[in-house]
Amino acid sequence: MAEKAAFVGLGVMGYPMAGYLQKAGYETTVYNRTAAKAEKWVAEYGGSRADTPAKAAAGADFVMVCVGNDDDLRSVVLGEDGILATMKAGSIVVDHTTASSEVARELGAIAKEKGIGFVDAPVSGGQAGAENGVLTVMCGGDAADFDRAKTPIDSYARACMLMGGVGAGQLTKMVNQICIAGVVQGLSEGIHFAEKAGLDAEKVIEVISKGAAQSWQMENRYKTMIADEFDFGFAVDWMRKDLGICLKTGTQIGASLPNTALVDQYYADVQNMGGNRWDTSSLIRRLRKLVK
Repeated sequence: MAEKAAFVGLGVMGYPMAGYLQKAGYETTVYNRTAAKAEKWVAEYGGSRADTPAKAAAGADFVMVCVGNDDDLRSVVLGEDGILATMKAGSIVVDHTTASSEVARELGAIAKEKGIGFVDAPVSGGQAGAENGVLTVMCGGDAADFDRAKTPIDSYARACMLMGGVGAGQLTKMVNQICIAGVVQGLSEGIHFAEKAGLDAEKVIEVISKGAAQSWQMENRYKTMIADEFDFGFAVDWMRKDLGICLKTGTQIGASLPNTALVDQYYADVQNMGGNRWDTSSLIRRLRKLVK
């Protein structure tokens, strides 16, 4: 008999991820705060939808969650209509939300008391990675829970690794965002400098991308950055949320993050320019405005 899954949160990431679960043979029930989105998903992929997270999770072997932040996560997991109200012993929560390591440990401990596994499993790869089923998933949890959860996760991932106990996935995602912040700012300054120097920015990137300066951001974002197009991708608001988590955690563990703190403030400038929903590569727009 096919295993049952539930997916809570059908945003730009969750919608296609849930689709891959259903395609992989899991009987998938979805829940989304906006019911119309869930209805659209069922029409596209099959499966079924529920009116509450609890109803979606009832009888499921795996419950995937992908929501906005710590508070959203607590609500759909612990609330009166939350998933833990109906999940059966031996089932597993797989949380794809980018959240704090504290909330992962908190929810993991509560789930464990109920005989339910918990794997924090934030993802990297953006909307395109979710739509193409090639996300990178960094996980925290017990090895036995991870080994079971890896099979459904693999339906939308190209890489999935256990990083340590509960919370380690979130800490690894913080490292990911810290690295991205510095790379995007460096790329923005490089393209901006090339333009001011009278160089053909596309030709510059074409040659330096074959050397040590190469990065995913360079390969995937340089053309749209040069064209000043940012109406896509990972939004600045989301990046600021993530960097806020990084900076708070850095303070707690004694990690010095001066560059991350600076880039976070640059993103605040972009928000003040009206760029809340622009792609994170819009840091270059700030430079173009500052230096005419």
